[in-house]
Amino acid sequence: MAGPRDPAERCSCRNTDCLERPLRRLFQGLASGVAACPWPFVLVPLLLSGGLGAGFIFLPQLQANDIEGQFTPTWGPAKAERDFVRQHFPPNDSERFSAPRLPTEGAYAALIAVAADGTSVLEPAAWAEVLRLNAAVHDAEYERLCARSADGCASPNPLLPRRGDAGPPAPGSLRFPVNGSAFLGTALGGVQTDGGRVRTARALKLLYYLREDGPEAQDSRRWLQSFLRNISSKLAELRLGSIQVTYFTSLSRQQEFEGNTKSVIPLFSITYFLTIAFAIVSCLRLSCIRNNIWLASCGVLSSGLAVLSSFGLMLFCGVPFVVTVANAPFLILGVGVDDMFIMIASWEQSSRKKDKSNVKSLLAETYAEAALSVTITTLTDVLAFFIGTWTAFPSVRSFCLYTGTAFVFCYVYTLTFFGAVLVLNHKREQGSRHWLTCTRVDVGKDPAENSCLYNACCIGSGSGQPSEPGGEHPMSIFFKKYYGPFVTNKWIKLLMVLLYGAYLGGSIYGCTQIREGIDLRNLANDDSYVIAYYDDDEKYFSTYGPRVMVVITESVDYWNDSVRLGIESCVQNLENISYVDRNLSESWLRVYTELAKGGLVSINSKTDFLSNLNILFKILPSSEWDINMTQDGIEASRFFIQTVNVTSAVDEKNLLNQLREAAKQCSIPLQVYHPAFIYYDQYLVIVQNTVQNIVIAAGAMLVVSLLLIPNPLCCLWVTFAIASVIVGVAGFMTFWSVNLDSISMINLVICIGFSVDFSAHISYAFVTSGESSANKRATEALSLLGYPVLQGAVSTILGVVVLAAANTYIFRTFFKIMFLVILFGALHGLVFIPVFLTFFGNFGRSRSTRAKKLELEKL
Repeated sequence: MAGPRDPAERCSCRNTDCLERPLRRLFQGLASGVAACPWPFVLVPLLLSGGLGAGFIFLPQLQANDIEGQFTPTWGPAKAERDFVRQHFPPNDSERFSAPRLPTEGAYAALIAVAADGTSVLEPAAWAEVLRLNAAVHDAEYERLCARSADGCASPNPLLPRRGDAGPPAPGSLRFPVNGSAFLGTALGGVQTDGGRVRTARALKLLYYLREDGPEAQDSRRWLQSFLRNISSKLAELRLGSIQVTYFTSLSRQQEFEGNTKSVIPLFSITYFLTIAFAIVSCLRLSCIRNNIWLASCGVLSSGLAVLSSFGLMLFCGVPFVVTVANAPFLILGVGVDDMFIMIASWEQSSRKKDKSNVKSLLAETYAEAALSVTITTLTDVLAFFIGTWTAFPSVRSFCLYTGTAFVFCYVYTLTFFGAVLVLNHKREQGSRHWLTCTRVDVGKDPAENSCLYNACCIGSGSGQPSEPGGEHPMSIFFKKYYGPFVTNKWIKLLMVLLYGAYLGGSIYGCTQIREGIDLRNLANDDSYVIAYYDDDEKYFSTYGPRVMVVITESVDYWNDSVRLGIESCVQNLENISYVDRNLSESWLRVYTELAKGGLVSINSKTDFLSNLNILFKILPSSEWDINMTQDGIEASRFFIQTVNVTSAVDEKNLLNQLREAAKQCSIPLQVYHPAFIYYDQYLVIVQNTVQNIVIAAGAMLVVSLLLIPNPLCCLWVTFAIASVIVGVAGFMTFWSVNLDSISMINLVICIGFSVDFSAHISYAFVTSGESSANKRATEALSLLGYPVLQGAVSTILGVVVLAAANTYIFRTFFKIMFLVILFGALHGLVFIPVFLTFFGNFGRSRSTRAKKLELEKL
């Protein structure tokens, strides 16, 4: 606690008086109330948590794990494009089904048959097993629910209806990728050709589409669920030896994603065990009276109450519960224990300086120091989370709301519930009562009369005894006598500067290699059947990507030759993109124009153009589905282009940007659309949202730091630490195979709060130190705050370390980035900042701090 200041300093706001003094008085008043009557401050949080915890009854209704709704931008352009396609080209899956023309992915079951032992799936043995597999899936219920075209159920593969139950196609009889009117690029995989003809094919894909509109929609869903339940047993019954089969449905991704939360529930018990064990070991004393085991346990309980209260309140308020929110308790537990360590350390320092019999004075000084420190860290963390709600991703918004609210409750319970526990524990010590049995211990016996074990466990040093001269914590002594002098050695400082240069260089390089977007396969568990299907699909069917719709969105004069030339020019610009195969485009207008050039129709007037469309429809029946006719003309129409070699997130981003840019440059009103673009849209906003949230949150952190610890040098190092840690985490997460997506974006926002936590107090302790040299001030700052910073770092890592064992990408990613955040934050607080501060000598120190040493041990 700061000593008395001279009148001139008291009248100014040059130091922390403007907010620090009122806050200290407020906390001292709260401490007096807690010390005078602790039991209400214990019971009210317990009752409040129980009442708010009742909000969990709404959890089943508020679970919002829709992948599209939670992990794609709320206002993504592709969603508006999909609405336009639905309105102007409504699908008809009961009469004229066409998979490339669907505005959505559709309702389907998919099978990939891969020939065993490197053979071809077109060989007789493998082909016969493919036919048996098809017959097993193609049951009577499927016949009733299947998406239909003119010839009956839509074929699962263009080769099957041609051959029926006959043998495989003869070698060299199939052209690839187009065989007649059938596109085989997504039907056969791992194809080897000779002169454009298929020689061998490693894999074959079967797609069973069902009706998803009308009264059969729910029946289709039940059929898919039955398919997933029974497919494994069916495959076992078929005893397939020539082919290996992987499977997937339109429900699979969502079902597997929803199961992720259940997989992490067992890890909660491990986390709480580790955290309680660490807290107990950290607070352990070889004294049956001064042992703080229950104090540590109540600190962990305080964090648990915060989780219960905040989650219950959010559920009462109707905030959606997304799977990413399941990460929050691990983080809150670590941060809550960190606050507990600060409170305990400040209490013990106050106990060494104050009369132990005056509990109000003890708690008042503890709150005056520790509560201000906890306020700074909580305020920065809460601001970081609530600013994180300004994002286009609903999953991020939900996580930030739940976690930010939990931090508020954690803060309140630390100052009320845990403060009251401190008072009750102190009264037990004052009464010389055993930590476990609460029975009075005889502290008057001569220790020499008993064994060492008896003295440690049954007598110990009660609070009624004089404080030992060596009462300082051993870790504080370590930082003061050994670590501080070591890290301020001139050669070690040089080594640390070189180490920081390597860190910064590696971080910047990693930032240039960062990958954007969430891979949908990562939403499933590692051992899911979905992963095997994705692997086969990527290995054998990645050459040909989405078949993209090119939609003319307004009514134009198609009969005008210059308009047709403009449309053709636009389509050619799209085809010139490196990701598009111009030979596989489909355009009804090109066919119609060729018919006109051949003299079969006239299209140079509105009347002729519209009346002769029936001739086009007879020659190319599918073209009727691509023209939205009205009484006044053609309201909208569409063409198709085939993409190729879209094999990575970078390819997806480049494809989307290039297609939309080419469409934007067109003189004709065009838009490009494919259902996958719903997910590709994340690339448009993920970097922008991340940078926006980081900049705003960093600005807010600086304002908070300036108001509560207004020292220019301190704010400079807070700014430095925020920027340096964020760059480090963003760079090194690339080396750890973590993409920049809505999940990692959450953690980058968290970086800001933790950067302040680890850096602000060390730098402020340095600039307010009364020591004569920079090295001594750095050593003193480390001796006062080194152990609490280390405790906080270890407790937070313990809170999330079990997530490393999760078999789900979402939880492992949370662990990886939180580990990097804590590691780099602690590295800056304990290594880089103390070293760099010594290079600035007396810069930033006021006359008062040079004249006397201010006792700000916890700030």
